[in-house]
Amino acid sequence: MNLTDILQQLQPALISVLGLVLTVLIGGASQVMKQRFGIEIEARHREALHSALMSGISAAIEDGPGAGKDVLIEKAVTYARESVPDAIAQLRPSETLLRRLVMGKLKELGAN
Repeated sequence: MNLTDILQQLQPALISVLGLVLTVLIGGASQVMKQRFGIEIEARHREALHSALMSGISAAIEDGPGAGKDVLIEKAVTYARESVPDAIAQLRPSETLLRRLVMGKLKELGAN
């Protein structure tokens, strides 16, 4: 029995092993890509939400410069919910979290 005969007999097993290795490699690469792009998408949603909250605060202040803090917060949260519904749906922030974010941004602006 020569080397060619041995390789011909092992060929189906080698092909099966190679297929298994490729499947594992593709699966691993798929997970890495999913995780990487998932993080990038989440970051874009967070950025969009923060931007919408800032725009909502600005619009609320322009609409009613003398309005109380609770009115400004409510208007800013409503504005964000309407302007970036995809980000809200993806991130699923609670109402409390949204209100806290707006309060923090109001403090940054010195509009406490």
